[in-house]
Amino acid sequence: MIIENFIDPYLRKEFGALGAKILSSGNQVMLSLGYPARGLRDSLQADIQEFLNASELSLDLRFDSSSLKKSGPLGSVILVASGKGGVGKSTIAANIALALKEEGAVVGLLDADIYGPSQGILLGRSGSPKPLVGRDKGIEPVLFEGLRVMSMSYLSNAATPMVWRGPMASSAVQQILTQTSWGRLDYLIVDMPPGTGDIQLTISQQVQSAGAVIVTTPQDIALLDAKKAIEMFRKVSVPILGIVENMSEHVCEKCGHKSYPFSSGGASRLQEEMSVPVLGALPLDLSIRESVDNGIPSLVADAESDISKRYREIARYSAARVWEEKVDSPLITIDD
Repeated sequence: MIIENFIDPYLRKEFGALGAKILSSGNQVMLSLGYPARGLRDSLQADIQEFLNASELSLDLRFDSSSLKKSGPLGSVILVASGKGGVGKSTIAANIALALKEEGAVVGLLDADIYGPSQGILLGRSGSPKPLVGRDKGIEPVLFEGLRVMSMSYLSNAATPMVWRGPMASSAVQQILTQTSWGRLDYLIVDMPPGTGDIQLTISQQVQSAGAVIVTTPQDIALLDAKKAIEMFRKVSVPILGIVENMSEHVCEKCGHKSYPFSSGGASRLQEEMSVPVLGALPLDLSIRESVDNGIPSLVADAESDISKRYREIARYSAARVWEEKVDSPLITIDD
């Protein structure tokens, strides 16, 4: 029995079949996966040791992140999208980006919602000084806890609406995307505007993306719009990495009773109907709302909370799906 036969916890396929690189010497094992997995070290170490039936061996598992590096500067581009607004997409995008950074990746976050940018508020930088122009004449991204961020909320007055037609908004997204000095990234998380309009089509058709994460809530109206988003991405040949079900349940703080304000089982039904995996579920929780209002994301407010652990699971699973899809998307290209 060899480590190459070990089943990946997210993809349910053997490491060897996925192309994982494994080097071992004595009790030391260097594992090179196609996704960042710093937070899995202890559990993987125990599971691999049990798999090898080597209880007498004190396994020392280490990760090599070189497999994340791509030939292009922006790494794998992951689109976080929703069919409708108000489902928590931006909050989830921010926390996925932070979670991947905590897992050991170099990550950028682009707020592509020109009309309603929210990352400046979510990351506590609303009203901060405008980004500077670097030596290469590119716009320097705003740094937040090691995350490289760019949003229209950093470039405009928060009280001034963007009264632009679709082509102007699409052009603005392209400029922000291409003129930001991102540096070399492992992942660029794009917080997409809700719906299936001009900006969504522009990014989907002109950016070589690794895949899309669809955010929904359990109720029927949100699921219907999520289906439309999935179909749109499929039409433009963007892989669907999976679904995140937000506000899936509410747990009473006093008695622990679970209730389902927005129905239940919606993501599972969508999974069966559309043949896409459920990456994870997040509850309707007061701490999430407080983190948004305070500009301190859950991953920063309390990295060890149940909510933060769920975000990290979703982030790892999303990145693992990028690996599984074997999409070679290191370089963003803009069509002429």
